[in-house]
Amino acid sequence: MKIVVFNKPYDVLSQFREDTAHLTVSSFIHDPELRIAGRLDLDSEGLMFLTDHGGLNQFITHPSNKKYKTYLVQVDGDITEEALQQLRKGVELADGLTLPATAMKVDEPEWLWDRDPPVRYRASIPTSWIELQICEGRNRQVRRMTAAVGFPTLRLIRTQIGSINLIRLGLQPGEQTEIEPLLFPDFKDLPEDKPYRSRSYVKKPGGTGGKPMHQKKKEGDKKDPNKKKSGTKRIWQMDESEKPRRKTNGTTRPNTKAPRGRNRNGR
Repeated sequence: MKIVVFNKPYDVLSQFREDTAHLTVSSFIHDPELRIAGRLDLDSEGLMFLTDHGGLNQFITHPSNKKYKTYLVQVDGDITEEALQQLRKGVELADGLTLPATAMKVDEPEWLWDRDPPVRYRASIPTSWIELQICEGRNRQVRRMTAAVGFPTLRLIRTQIGSINLIRLGLQPGEQTEIEPLLFPDFKDLPEDKPYRSRSYVKKPGGTGGKPMHQKKKEGDKKDPNKKKSGTKRIWQMDESEKPRRKTNGTTRPNTKAPRGRNRNGR
């Protein structure tokens, strides 16, 4: 199993498919076996996993596995203790109440790299920094949470997933490093590897996946001659005695009309 940690820069799309307007992960990662596990929005920065293990994405992102993700967040305004308490208890969003989070106010860190372009500076409105830990992965969740408590997000950096810490690894934006999974407890209960499925592999509502993948018959496999075929016979496969008869009430007249396309003389 291969796991690569990548520091995604601002304004880079979390996809390998090339885009005419933005850089993508393919501009930095060139290994065709790797897939993204745990995406970041275009306007977010920081820690991303890439792996050749098919089950890692679900393992990392599903709330039941309690893989906490840590974010450094710059918010608009001087955040209050009351707002932090709301984040800790859970915030009511359009898609439901969030799980309790860990939230604390912090100073701007010394290791912080410059962003290009920088966050717009306004002398009349202060900004502040918080460290937020969540174990969910809803769409733009952190931004929606801080906005819901009255402090919109200006800058968002994911610094840690589980025990994997981007700052300890010393990665600058655009840099990557391969880690040894056996050295981290996060990967000891990893599910079995699954084949990669593209986004065109549509899941059925309420199911665990799309259409099942049928196994090819091995050489030497023979059909069982005694095995009955399943299904219903078609009308053209039936004998005359098996064909269904039309039920009438005894008043049906015989069909004396000529077939269409012919005259009465049969021509």
